Amino acid sequence: MIRTLRVCRRSASQARTQTINQMHSLVTTAPEEFRALLRDLNPRQLVAKAAAFRLGGVFTPSSATKLALRELALRHRFLTEQLRRLDAELKPLVALAAPRLVAISGVGTQIAGQLLVTAGDNPERLRSESAFALLCGVAPVPASSGKTTRHRLSRAGDRAANYALWRVVMVRLTSDDRTKAYMARRRSEGLSKREVIRCLKRDVAREVYRSLVDER
Repeated sequence: MIRTLRVCRRSASQARTQTINQMHSLVTTAPEEFRALLRDLNPRQLVAKAAAFRLGGVFTPSSATKLALRELALRHRFLTEQLRRLDAELKPLVALAAPRLVAISGVGTQIAGQLLVTAGDNPERLRSESAFALLCGVAPVPASSGKTTRHRLSRAGDRAANYALWRVVMVRLTSDDRTKAYMARRRSEGLSKREVIRCLKRDVAREVYRSLVDER
């Protein structure tokens, strides 16, 4: 059920992003009167403004732009409402399937849903914590050069799961004091920010694996 709803949600999210990008593109190429009116608006303001346009006939480039922007704004609102409905269905499903996973710091419904789908599609990769890390593309790979000892994360694995782990790390770096302190300490030891994030993603993968195994 989670996989099925996420397929629909992913397409709706992509379509909404495409819609707002198209609106910005139309504003950029619109007659000056529209550029001056709309170019400084953020996405929410742009959608609200365009959705409220009053339409007449399409006789000029300005009226055509007005109609196109209004239709795109209404599409954006429809997709936003669709995402809201899907999220309302996904939240209890994910919480029921993996309460310990959702309880992990930085893991919300969407991140947990993606990690559940990745694990469900690859049950054989849950045989060990290292196998799961490799599946998510966070297993360290030696990348030393000369006297410099470095590791990078594997570029193989499920990119969506890898992105989900990255999002968890980003949330923690803004809200979790321990993660902030870890970042500062490792940076003082000579690691780059990217290298520290790789370490943090590996740690998150370990937490996720333990929660998934406990709930099997």
